[in-house]
Amino acid sequence: MANEEKPKKKLGFTIIKDDPTDGHKGYGIGSLSLENVSPLIIDVEEQDAVLDIGAMHARSQTERGIKFTTNREDSAGGKDYWLVWITIDFNPAGPYYAGVTACEMVVNREKRRGYKILADHVNLMDKSMKRKIIVDHMDAPSKKVLAEYLKTHNPEMWERSLEQLHNDLSQ
Repeated sequence: MANEEKPKKKLGFTIIKDDPTDGHKGYGIGSLSLENVSPLIIDVEEQDAVLDIGAMHARSQTERGIKFTTNREDSAGGKDYWLVWITIDFNPAGPYYAGVTACEMVVNREKRRGYKILADHVNLMDKSMKRKIIVDHMDAPSKKVLAEYLKTHNPEMWERSLEQLHNDLSQ
């Protein structure tokens, strides 16, 4: 047990592929694609961030084996997490973090219970896809973790991102 290793972190974001509607004006024009959205889970206690694509369908490592309710008391004594929806888009300068929204989640592994409001998770994913930035309700240490993750993952994308993202994560 002396040489215990943490699992390796995956760092890849989902990047937009070629536009499937390119060249015609038919079905699908104006629709949003999940191909450019990536879920990041921040462990508030550990001050750690992990990209987990399983969160797209509520099947992240953090969520597995947990029965979620909308009653916060069911998961009392659990760990706090933020599920952050990150949407990548392109501007003439290149890719950037276009939409970033954060949802609250509590997981009590011992009780196998968790707290989250699924409607909030879905609505905030939609807002991220619509290029909104909603992170002002996050605690300051978690904002710092998110900012560091985004900067470290791709400094150029961070620099090309809206000033609002930089400001909201520095408060």
